[in-house]
Amino acid sequence: MAETDFPTELAELRDTLRRITDVLDVESLRAEVTELEQQAADPNLWDDQTNAQRVNSQLSHKQARLDRVTRLASRIDDVELMAEMAQEEDDTEVLSEAVSELASIRQALDSLEIVTLMSGEYDEHDAVVTIRAGAGGVDAADFAEMLLRMYTRWAERRDFSYKILDTSYAEEAGIKSATFEVNAPYAYGTMSVEAGTHRLVRISPFDNQGRRQTSFAAVEVIPLLEGTESVDIDENDLKIDVFRSSGPGGQSVNTTDSAVRITHLPTGIVVSMQNEKSQIQNRAAAMRVLEARLLLVKKEQEAAEKKELAGDIKASWGDQMRSYVLHPFQMVKDLRTGYEVGNADKVLDGDLDGFIEAGIRWRAQGGDNE
Repeated sequence: MAETDFPTELAELRDTLRRITDVLDVESLRAEVTELEQQAADPNLWDDQTNAQRVNSQLSHKQARLDRVTRLASRIDDVELMAEMAQEEDDTEVLSEAVSELASIRQALDSLEIVTLMSGEYDEHDAVVTIRAGAGGVDAADFAEMLLRMYTRWAERRDFSYKILDTSYAEEAGIKSATFEVNAPYAYGTMSVEAGTHRLVRISPFDNQGRRQTSFAAVEVIPLLEGTESVDIDENDLKIDVFRSSGPGGQSVNTTDSAVRITHLPTGIVVSMQNEKSQIQNRAAAMRVLEARLLLVKKEQEAAEKKELAGDIKASWGDQMRSYVLHPFQMVKDLRTGYEVGNADKVLDGDLDGFIEAGIRWRAQGGDNE
C-alpha cells in the first residue's frame, strides 16, 4: 500500500469543505433552519395546511443539507484521529481503514460540490418528471417503462422520496407515459439535466426475427412550485374530464371516476392524474403540475428564450441526448458531456450519479447554451 500523506490530504479536504460551506452560506442556512423549526413548533401551524406543508418541506430539505455538511466536517476530524492512532501504534489494518475513509470523504465532497453548481431559480425545488414513449412502437413503450424503473431505482438508492402520479399503459407492453414526483433537496436542479430524448438500441424482444431495433423516449422535468409561486389560472380556460383509472391491458382498477384529465385550452397543455385514491386528490395533483408548466411557459416568454419547452422534445432521430446500447455491445453514452459507461444494465438499474454529475458540470460551464 502506497504511503499516504495524511496531513496534506486532510488539509485539502478541509479546504474543499470550507469553499463549499462558503458557497452554501452555512451560517445563513442554520438561521433559516432555526426559523423554520420555530414555525413548525407553532401549535396553530396546521390551521393553514398549504403553509404547513411548505414549512415542513423546507425544514426537511434545509436540515438535510445542513446535516450533510456537518457530518462531513465530523468525518474529517474522525479520520484524522484514526490516522494518528494507527501511525502511533503502527496498526496497518486501521491505517488501511483510514485511507479508505479518506477516499470516501473525497467522493462525498465531490458530490456535495455539485450542489454549489446548482444556482438556477428553481433548482432547490422538488421535481415532477414525465416520461413518454416516442418513435419505435412497442419497443419505445417498453423503453419508457425501463426508464421509469431506472429513475425510481436511482431515487431509492439515494433515499429520495418519490410518488407515481399517473401511468398510461400501452396495449402490448410497456407504457405510453408516466409522471412521478421526486421530493428531495435540489431534486429539480439534479434531475433537470435528464430532460431530453433518450435512445435505446437492442435486439427487440418483440421481433420474432430477432432484428436490432432503435427506439426513443422523451423525459420532461419541471419544478414543483410552492403555492406562492403559482400562476393565476382562469377556470374558464380549463376543460376537465373525469374517468376511471385503469391498469395494464385496460383492466379497471377503480370502480369510480376518480382519474382526472385537465386541458388548458389557451396553450393546449394536458395533464392527467389517476394514481391518487380520490378525484379531489387527483385534481389537486394535476393542478399543481399544470401550474408549474404554465409558469415555465410564462418565464420562457418573458425571457424570449429560443430553446424549446421541455414538453416539445421530439423523441426521435437527430434529437437524442443519451444512447443506451445493448447490442452488439453494451454502452451508455451521454452525447452532450461525452460521459459513458460500459455496463448498460447497471445504469438501467439506477446507477445514474456519474451521468447526472457530468450533466450538472456541463450545464454550469454553459453547455446548455451552446
